[in-house]
Amino acid sequence: MNAATIDWIERAGGLGVGALLLLTVVITVVVGLQNAIYLLQLATSSFSLWRKPAPTRTTLDLWTRQVDYSYPVTILAPAYNEELTIADSVRSLLALNYPDFRLFVVNDGSKDATMAVLHREFALEPTTIDTDVVLHMTRTIAMFQSRSNPRLFVIDKENGRKADAINCGLSYAQTPLVCVIDADSMIEPDGLLRAAEPFMTDDGALIAVGGAIRIANGCQVESGQVLTVGVPRRWIPRFQTIEYLRAFLISRIAASNWATLTLISGAFGVFRRSTLVEIGGYRHDTVGEDLEVITRLHRHCREQKRRYRITFVPEIVCWTEAPATIAGLRNQRARWQQGALETITRHRHMIGRPSYGRIGMVALPMMILEDVICPPLEVLGYVLIPTLFALGLLAPEVALSFLALSVLFGIILSLGALIHEELQVRRTPSAKGLAILALTAIVENLGYRQMNSAFRLVGMWRHLRRRTGWAAVPRAGFQGR
Repeated sequence: MNAATIDWIERAGGLGVGALLLLTVVITVVVGLQNAIYLLQLATSSFSLWRKPAPTRTTLDLWTRQVDYSYPVTILAPAYNEELTIADSVRSLLALNYPDFRLFVVNDGSKDATMAVLHREFALEPTTIDTDVVLHMTRTIAMFQSRSNPRLFVIDKENGRKADAINCGLSYAQTPLVCVIDADSMIEPDGLLRAAEPFMTDDGALIAVGGAIRIANGCQVESGQVLTVGVPRRWIPRFQTIEYLRAFLISRIAASNWATLTLISGAFGVFRRSTLVEIGGYRHDTVGEDLEVITRLHRHCREQKRRYRITFVPEIVCWTEAPATIAGLRNQRARWQQGALETITRHRHMIGRPSYGRIGMVALPMMILEDVICPPLEVLGYVLIPTLFALGLLAPEVALSFLALSVLFGIILSLGALIHEELQVRRTPSAKGLAILALTAIVENLGYRQMNSAFRLVGMWRHLRRRTGWAAVPRAGFQGR
């Protein structure tokens, strides 16, 4: 090898190292920007909870205020292969304290014993339901009403996935408000009262209300009710408990205050039916229908130049079973990531356009940062920065900065969410439980968070490959945790 070749290799190597060092700076800046947004959300949510009057604590007070003025509500519970939890979930929904509601369980072509369980537990008999619009795409096989509880209706239909099941229930619902809930979830008894209350005092602008989702793993559940709140015994659900606290008691509260709320969890949300019908209900061609429908509601109202409002009420609590295995978690998080990218792609023309207000100028750019830019850069940083530091090519200060931004800030946010939970919601009954969750908030950032970032890359890959299959999340049932 001659001198010229050696010189070229040395220069190329120097340029390569320089490019890698520049990339580490970009990664650190992007992660720092993301954490700055998280800290702003923490400050906003803290101020909001501090200035907010204490919520009504008793169901009797809520009932007294609403019994003569509440809107009729139809609860839509799409179900697919839910034989393990369907009976408890239906009992929980039928036990809700609300003056006037119907429950529509929409069986979306389940292949297990979901329909058999419903027939056995609730004494179903054939019936018919009128409709003024058809939003679903697959055939309705039969309709049933419970002899033991006439408020319960079951619609058996061919499989069309969750969005089509919701649209089927939406087609037959005739009430001003609809509550969309996962069939494997349980609302606290006063949850529907709290969700409907903002509509009673509204001038017609309010179109959707979301609530907080909590992890039922580790809780004592009986007849569809959470009797005792506990901490999950397994680490995977424990980590998710902290994640959910962070998402709902920090991010959602802040987004609601900023008027940039683009997600009401598919596990629980209350909507003005007429507005959902106007936009054609939920889309069938996305795995992130809950995010997409809220974004489309924003788009529709903005394009119609209509006054509207979408809000979040943290006192509404809905309990759901979280994945207990790494495989189940991977499928769930990859699907969430894929759904976010589908929504961004479908509504990309809204980005940066003032006519779409804070959604186009703030919410969607933040979504791009969090769901498009951050996942690959964060995973790359976990690999690149320790490698360069070990080779002596990276200053210790830069490596420590990335570590602080990616780990220390995460711990601060998680502990902040736990403080919010204790001061405002108070669903963790014991000091031991709080101590376990505080430890979880620290340990979560030392492996679990990095694993989740990798799962998000799986979702990005599925989106690029245009895979539309629904990756199943194994369930153990409320009694099997």
